[in-house]
Amino acid sequence: MAAKVANKVRAVGICGSLRKESYTRMALKVALHGAEEAGAEAQLIDLRDYQLVFCDGGDRGGELPKDVVRLYDEVRHAQGILLATPEYHGGYSGVLKNALDLMGFDEFEGKMIGLVGVSGGNMGAFDALSALRSVGRALHAWVVPEQAAVANVDEVFDDRGECKDEAIERRLKAVGRQVAKFASLHNSEQAREFLQFWEAAAENPGGGNT
Repeated sequence: MAAKVANKVRAVGICGSLRKESYTRMALKVALHGAEEAGAEAQLIDLRDYQLVFCDGGDRGGELPKDVVRLYDEVRHAQGILLATPEYHGGYSGVLKNALDLMGFDEFEGKMIGLVGVSGGNMGAFDALSALRSVGRALHAWVVPEQAAVANVDEVFDDRGECKDEAIERRLKAVGRQVAKFASLHNSEQAREFLQFWEAAAENPGGGNT
């Protein structure tokens, strides 16, 4: 049985696929179930349900479309974020790229991120996940070590969206559990005290030349 997180946290999973019968969504649901098993409150953010504008590089001033504001709010109030994508031409999906470009530090800085990728081929989605790991660093988020790249994904899930491969199911759940666990630790009272102490410390407590 998975250990539950000490502090209740909220984890959201952003599905970077618009297909109706999306393997990405199936894999993400398994990962979110892992977060729930660890004691987190989990929510699937299905970008099919959001009418998002294209990011034009402008600021957030002025009136924003309601679904953009909804996306901001849902991600901002989470402590853990799962990003799930199919691999397209060696990268992650355009719809996920646009959603990420619409957001920024307000939504991601200091958060825990877990990565899930699926591919129809036997190479998995490592290039897509590597690119998302770089995005996480750029947004000052913490990308957990565990990730799940599901190769030959059409052979992994049945018609009901159930995972047929126990090893892959365990790996997907492990991503969700790590996000929940580290988000809980990061938001604990002890962690906040440590961060306050660290930020208040002298810039170079050792002093002198080495």
